[in-house]
Amino acid sequence: MNGQHTIGVTVNGTRHERAVEARLLLSDFLRHELGLTGTHVGCEHGVCGACTVLLDGAAVRSCLVFAVQADGHAVTTVEGLGSEGALHPLQTAFHEAHALQCGFCTPGFLLSLLPFLEEHPEPDEQAIREALSGNLCRCTGYANIVTAVQQFVATRTAGTAKGATP
Repeated sequence: MNGQHTIGVTVNGTRHERAVEARLLLSDFLRHELGLTGTHVGCEHGVCGACTVLLDGAAVRSCLVFAVQADGHAVTTVEGLGSEGALHPLQTAFHEAHALQCGFCTPGFLLSLLPFLEEHPEPDEQAIREALSGNLCRCTGYANIVTAVQQFVATRTAGTAKGATP
C-alpha cells in the first residue's frame, strides 16, 4: 500500500477511516485530513501544549503521537467540547474570566485541564498552577486562567451541592 495504513479513529464521537502514512502526526491528521483546526501546532516538540487533545480521555500532545497510534481509539478535540450552540462549562468560565487573549493556547489549556479536574475535582490554587505548567501562554500571565478554573470548580461544586450533576 505504498507506506499507507488504514486507520479507524473516533473523533468527537464520529468514526473516521482514512489511509495515512505511518509518519503522519495526529495533529496533522486532525487539522489536514479532518479539518479540525482547533488543534493548534506551536513548537512541534511537545513543549508548548497547544496541540493537546484527549486520547481515550487522557491528555496527549498530538504533535508527538502518530495518527496510526490512534487507530481504534477515541480522540476529543476542542471542537468536541460542549454541545450544539452551547459552550462546555470550562469554556464558559474561560470566557467569563477573560482567560484568553489571542486564543492560540486556549484549546490546549482546556483539554489539559479536563482530565486534571476529573481527577482533582476541588484543586487549590497551587495544584491548578501546577496543572497549567505544561502549557505555555505568551499573552495572559495565567492569572485569569487560574481564576477561570476556580470559577469552574466553584460553579460545579455549587451545582453538585444543589443536586445537579457536574
